[in-house]
Amino acid sequence: MKPAGKQNSARAAARRKITGLQLRLAEAEEALRAIRNGEVDAVVVAGADGDQIFTLDGAGLAYRVLIESINEGALTLTAGATILYANQCFAKMAGCPLEQVMGSSFRRFLSAEAGPSFQQALDHTAESGAKIQVMLHARDGKQMAAQISLRALGPGTSSKAAFGMVVTDLTESRRSEERLRALTHRVVQAQEAERSRVASELHDRITQPLCAVVVQSQVLVAALSPPHASALRKAAKALRDQLGRTADEVERISRDLRPSVLIDLGLEAVVIDTCAAFAKRTGISVNVSCPSLEAPMSPDVDLTLYRILQEALENAGTHARARHVKVRLTQQAGFAELSISDDGIGFDPDRPSARVNAGGLGLLGMRERANYVGGAFTLRSGRRAGTSINVKVPL
Repeated sequence: MKPAGKQNSARAAARRKITGLQLRLAEAEEALRAIRNGEVDAVVVAGADGDQIFTLDGAGLAYRVLIESINEGALTLTAGATILYANQCFAKMAGCPLEQVMGSSFRRFLSAEAGPSFQQALDHTAESGAKIQVMLHARDGKQMAAQISLRALGPGTSSKAAFGMVVTDLTESRRSEERLRALTHRVVQAQEAERSRVASELHDRITQPLCAVVVQSQVLVAALSPPHASALRKAAKALRDQLGRTADEVERISRDLRPSVLIDLGLEAVVIDTCAAFAKRTGISVNVSCPSLEAPMSPDVDLTLYRILQEALENAGTHARARHVKVRLTQQAGFAELSISDDGIGFDPDRPSARVNAGGLGLLGMRERANYVGGAFTLRSGRRAGTSINVKVPL
């Protein structure tokens, strides 16, 4: 047995050793924390050959911590689109472990249709960056709509890294757009239903009584025989003519509100009639080109093109101060195409006030109507350059 004094001395030495190790461990943990947080620029390590200094890219480390915490995919690519770095968010988008993402080609996550546009974006990124929307393919077979933002990396980065890329999940954005479009369509449907109700009220309660008054005034004119009642006869004729014009105007409003003639006569006849009525009412020259439409179109498409024509003509007459308008309606290659152009004063389409016109559909309404039936709406205009509207809808 060892003497008690020696045992106590050994225990004290062991405690001192353990305390020293604990202190060194705490210092090491604090150093690692500082390195992870980017608070350290260099580390001095003592060795057999003397102290050695290892510099750390503190800012780059902090940047990586930030990249890992964002809610978008972040990657660096080689010139050949090999993934050098990807954050965990992109790995979740791809449905792959991070170690299987890095080192692979980014093209493996793209649909076949997106390949050419992605390559084109790579080729032109050096100029000013590029943004494209693609469909990403995850490993489990799911597809995800995404926006890719590409930027060429400067000479100060790794010699292999050529591009930086951010991938944004557009799934929720697309859902919101679809919900907004469905809501817009319901609003348009409610608007059309209300127009139909008002048109019916005008026809039943205004137009018919006005026509009856016109007939009665005609009887009164016939009863007032000259020469003794010439002044009264003249006044009665003026009253009859004014009532007739009022009845015609109410009938026109009713017809515009509820275009039942679309069903009775078809879009081609309605376009010609609408343009002729507009020219007569405003004095603006309208050149209509409307070749025979061979393929039938759905009522939604007919109504969409008719409403856009109405709004475009109204804008040309009210806002553009146009003297001449050209309207062309054609069918070819499975599409119906409507074009309306004027020689008016034009406007800046980017101004918010230009997007919605008081009391009308405005540009936003026309665009949404075209989008709902799967069409494409384009507009070109400029100060003193006239306005041109084109709508192309698949049949």
